[in-house]
Parts: sequence; C-alpha cells; structure tokens
Amino acid sequence: QVQVVESGGGSVQAGDSLRLSCAASGRAFSRYAMGWFRRAPGKERVFVAAISVSEESVYYADSVKGRFTISRDNAKNTVYLQMNSLKPEDTAVYSCAADVAWPRSDSMNYYSDSLEYDFWGQGTQVTVSS
Repeated sequence: QVQVVESGGGSVQAGDSLRLSCAASGRAFSRYAMGWFRRAPGKERVFVAAISVSEESVYYADSVKGRFTISRDNAKNTVYLQMNSLKPEDTAVYSCAADVAWPRSDSMNYYSDSLEYDFWGQGTQVTVSS
C-alpha cells in the first residue's frame, strides 16, 4: 500500500503562484510514475501533469502548458507542481496519484489516463479569484 498526501493548496489571486507538494510512501518511490489531476466544481476529474520515473518525460494538459511545471525529488519521495500565472479556471481540488505498475507506455495517452494510477491522495483545494 502506498500513501499519497498532497499539500500546498490555498486561496490566491489571479496571476499568483502556488507550489503543490505530493509525498508518497514506499522505498520504491523512484520507480513510481506520478501524476496530478484536478476536479473543478461540478466537473469531472481531468489530467493536469505527469512525470516519468526518469524525469525524461513530462506531460501537461494543454490548459496548463507553459504555466505549470511538474518535478520530482526522489530523495524526498516527493513530486511538485509549480503553478504560475494562475487563472480562476484553475480553481479545483488537485489530486496526486502514483502509478506503481510496470510496464508503462511512454505516451500522453498513458500518463493522462487516471485508470493507470494505483494510489491516490485526498486532494488539496486551490481557489483562484479574479
């Protein structure tokens, strides 16, 4: 069982920045692919960003490309989501997820599919006001 815990959410103004953190348990963290998803009020959960084990591959939803950056620190078992130039439409509950299974496909279709992720955090609220 892998525990996933997000932190760093909050209420900000449009144009501000936030950094979300996601800590995952387990000595095999360096072998987990990690992803961020979000659910806006009244909407379905959607993909935001993902990062591969080697960090060579990162994937972003078009809506956040150029504004959000995903990174990981394997020594700290943590993945980050740096969110810049936040917009009101970024308001959502952000959830982090771990994909612990092998093999993986190095593709956007794979990493953006929530069904590929095995363990999820409870989520952290991000609210952006105009």
